[in-house]
Amino acid sequence: MGQWQDFTTGERIKMLRGKDTQADLAARSGLSMHTIQKAEQDKNVSLPTLLRLAEALHSDVSVILGQQAPRRGMGRDDRSMLRELSRTVHDTAAGVLVDPAEGAAPGPADLAEAAERLWRIYWRGAYTEAGVLAAPFLRSVALYAQAAPAGQEAAASALLSDAYRAAGLIANFLGARDLAYASIGHALRHAELAADPVRVSMLGSARARVLLRDARVEQALREAEAAASRTEPTFSEQGAALLAAYGKNITFAAVAASRLGDSDRSADLLSQAHAVAARLGRDVFGNGLQFGPSYAGAQAVGINVTLGNAGRALEISRRFDRSGLTQAAHNRMMLDVALAQCDSRQWDTSLDTLLEVCSAHPEWAAHQAIPGVIIQRAGRAGNSRIRKLSEILGTSPTIR
Repeated sequence: MGQWQDFTTGERIKMLRGKDTQADLAARSGLSMHTIQKAEQDKNVSLPTLLRLAEALHSDVSVILGQQAPRRGMGRDDRSMLRELSRTVHDTAAGVLVDPAEGAAPGPADLAEAAERLWRIYWRGAYTEAGVLAAPFLRSVALYAQAAPAGQEAAASALLSDAYRAAGLIANFLGARDLAYASIGHALRHAELAADPVRVSMLGSARARVLLRDARVEQALREAEAAASRTEPTFSEQGAALLAAYGKNITFAAVAASRLGDSDRSADLLSQAHAVAARLGRDVFGNGLQFGPSYAGAQAVGINVTLGNAGRALEISRRFDRSGLTQAAHNRMMLDVALAQCDSRQWDTSLDTLLEVCSAHPEWAAHQAIPGVIIQRAGRAGNSRIRKLSEILGTSPTIR
């Protein structure tokens, strides 16, 4: 059998479908038989259709597109990092700790500095590098928590929540879904022990992100909306962090609604997110949280692409202030721009945009599904671009 990446998208869908019929897949996905047939014949398939297929096939869009093979689609460094991170998450959760060589746990100031460095790397989109740091950081926090004096238990639990949340988000981006779910669960338990409403709220959007990546879109929507409703602040209430956490939950709910094709619900939620962002007046960063006008604007681009409003998405991308975006958020928005250009039949421009972001950040791009969607649809526009993109992404350059 050939390499997974060498099959066409249609062939991969057929293999993932297995013994089920096209009618079975149509029924599970809520798509028409004609759409299933088009997909398996390697005709143009939209991102919402791919998301529905991924959910019905219990797979990932990146697997369908050949960027990752089932259960094994990552490089050696990624696999090594995830093994160590998984061992650390499970060991610390079970209380299996190794005493530090010097016999003293790190202090809160050192841990705060380490956490800030970890999140900077994560926001840059260097997920493997962030994961390499996350494992020793989690061990250090667990040792600190074990030795925390009376009265410091809540602070230790808050740090543990942050460490587990970082592990969960990194695992999610690299497709290690079981580790992501477990890590987010541990993070929520410690946030509740810390009695910290901001951290508890932040974990709503974190869990919604995992559910969304797992193609469990309706559950992601319910999770994000429930997390927002539990902590909805009044606009007169103190705390930029609480407003930001609330705004991020509302934004994720809008994203999930758009994946379900519910344009009215998505627009209403997105309007609420913009209102929160305007109330903040700036992009807020802290403890791995980012939200504000730039973030809401970037998500509005992606939401409009998902809903089929390519022209609107391109208009938004040209007029909102991007200065508050992290590198990873900016990269993701540019993928949405490239997809909108593709949807507008601007094939050359779309591939140019895609090539620019993938060339600048190849390790980040390798874990994204949108490049594969664009290559499949815009492949008619220039083989040299396709070959270069295929080299960066590690996929087959054959477009059918």
